[in-house]
Amino acid sequence: MKAIVVKGVTKDFGALPVLKGVNLEVEQGEIFTLLGANGAGKSTLINILTTLSQPTAGTVAIMGLDPRTAGNQVRRLMSLNAQATTLDGEFTGAENLSLIARLRGVKDVPAEINGLAQRLDLTSFLNRKVKTYSGGMRRRLDLAMSLLGNPQLIFLDEPTTGVDPQNRLALWQMIRELRDAGKTVFLTTQYLDEADALSDHIAFIHDGVIVKSGTPAAIKQRVTATYTLQVAPADEAVATATLGAAGIAFAPTEHGLSLTAKQAEPALTALLDAGVTVTHYDQDETDLESVFLNVTKEAAHANL
Repeated sequence: MKAIVVKGVTKDFGALPVLKGVNLEVEQGEIFTLLGANGAGKSTLINILTTLSQPTAGTVAIMGLDPRTAGNQVRRLMSLNAQATTLDGEFTGAENLSLIARLRGVKDVPAEINGLAQRLDLTSFLNRKVKTYSGGMRRRLDLAMSLLGNPQLIFLDEPTTGVDPQNRLALWQMIRELRDAGKTVFLTTQYLDEADALSDHIAFIHDGVIVKSGTPAAIKQRVTATYTLQVAPADEAVATATLGAAGIAFAPTEHGLSLTAKQAEPALTALLDAGVTVTHYDQDETDLESVFLNVTKEAAHANL
């Protein structure tokens, strides 16, 4: 059974369409990351998945349940860590956690709070009023609140925004531990290195539509790649002349010759036929930032 199945979901606000036929599936026990520019529809989709909003059309299934007819069951299975924290500044961290723990029916409230406080490095300031917390401390406390009650599906909407590097890495480790414990994590983030480091699957949303999805490695491979080719120093002049005569475009770089995926194989063949010694030939590693820019550019051109 899939953790999430979305089919043909649209969402209109009056005459304004925001989601325009979203289709996606999320496996149980994986970290799934939704990426997109501001205004692409990420928050609208999360609101629908977490029962805060209803789609205009289409269907959603959460752990096999329809949120429209089994809303209470669905909500018991999930938690939402939203961008805007929901903390009471006049309460201490412990009091905030205790309130949510009791609402979620936690049996041993002190034990669960202490366990989360230790995992998220909250113990030293748990008894201080939240209004004295830094932004990063508030974010960690808010994340702890969303993990109370052992939810099976956890929505993390930009959870590391405003968190210092050390605690950001600690949160990454905790997210991985949630996945390793069989939980499903639905993540959004503006940090592409975070998506690359954590995600089992990624989907890009643009203008209300999923435009590309897959594992990080598969997505990076499908984006237009470049290759670096190096030749023996004594053969550099011959290599340049050979590629020029064959009409193969290339760009000199510090590390050799850069070629598009379309030109790489013909270039290698031409150089080897000319007796040039090729010392290195490999596809350049593509990062998610390049993928993101490429995907949004392609999607924008498709809409013209």
